[in-house]
Amino acid sequence: MPEGPVYAARVGPRRPRQKLHRPRPKLDLRKTLFVLPNLITLGSVFCGFNAIRLVAREHPTDEDVYRAAVLLIFAMLFDLMDGRVARMTKTQSAFGLQLDSLADVISFGVAPAFLVYKWVLYRLPVPGLLVSFLYVAAAAVRLARFNVLAMSSSGAPSKPGRHILGLPSPPSCGILISLVLANHAAGGIIGRTEYTVVLLCVTIGLGLLMVSNVRFRSFKDLRFDTGTVLLVLFVIGSSIFVWQRFRPEFVLIWLLSVYLIIGMVETLRVLAERIARRERGSLPPPGV
Repeated sequence: MPEGPVYAARVGPRRPRQKLHRPRPKLDLRKTLFVLPNLITLGSVFCGFNAIRLVAREHPTDEDVYRAAVLLIFAMLFDLMDGRVARMTKTQSAFGLQLDSLADVISFGVAPAFLVYKWVLYRLPVPGLLVSFLYVAAAAVRLARFNVLAMSSSGAPSKPGRHILGLPSPPSCGILISLVLANHAAGGIIGRTEYTVVLLCVTIGLGLLMVSNVRFRSFKDLRFDTGTVLLVLFVIGSSIFVWQRFRPEFVLIWLLSVYLIIGMVETLRVLAERIARRERGSLPPPGV
C-alpha cells in the first residue's frame, strides 16, 4: 500500500473540468431561402383546397362560386411568384419542380373542374361528370409531360424555353374562372341553362389544348425591342377598351383569349412553313 501523502495526492479532490466553448452553428442562408418558394407553392395549394371546400356543399350559392374563383386567382398569383422567387434566390431544384406540378394538379386541375361542375355542368349529370374528369386527367397528363421535358439528362431542372408544349394549366384554369367572374359581374347571364352546352364545350376544348402539341409562349425571353413594345401597347390599349366598353371582369377573358390566339396562330404558321418546305423538297430540280 502506498504511503499516505502519495495516496492522498492521487485520490484527493479533482479540479473541475473547463467547459469547451463550441462555436454556434451558423445559419445556412441557402437552406433557408430554399424553403421560401416552396412555401409560396403551398400557398397556391391552400387556395385551391379552400376553393374546393367552398363549392363542396350540395347546393353552393353564387357567392360561394364567386369566392372560390377569387381564391383561384390568388392561386395563380402564387404560381407566378414561386418560380420567380426560386430564380431570384437561385434555389431551383427538382424537388421544387415536382412540388409545383403536384400543386398545379390540385389548384388548376381538380379545383377548377370541380368548380365548373358545381356551377353549371351538374345540369348534365353524366356528360358533366365525364367532362370534368377529362379536364382533371388532361391537367395531370400535361403536367407529367412538362416534368419529363423540363428535366435534363443530369436530373436537374433545365432552363425554361421560349415555348411550352400544350396549354399551361394556370391559363386554362384562368379562362374558366374568368367566366365565373364575368358571370358574377353580368348578373348571372353566362351561368344560365341555355349556356350549359357552350361551357361544356369550352371545358372540353381547354382540356384538349392542355394535352395538344400546340406551342404557347412562355414569355421567358422577352426583350426590349419593337415587337415587345407593340405587343405591350396592344395589350394595354385593348384592355382599356374592354374595360370601358364592357366590364373590368371581362378583361381577364380578353387577355387569356389573346394568349390562346397567339399560340394557335404561331402553331399554324409553323405547320404551314413545314408543309411548304416539304413541297419544295419533293419538287424535282429545274431542268429535269
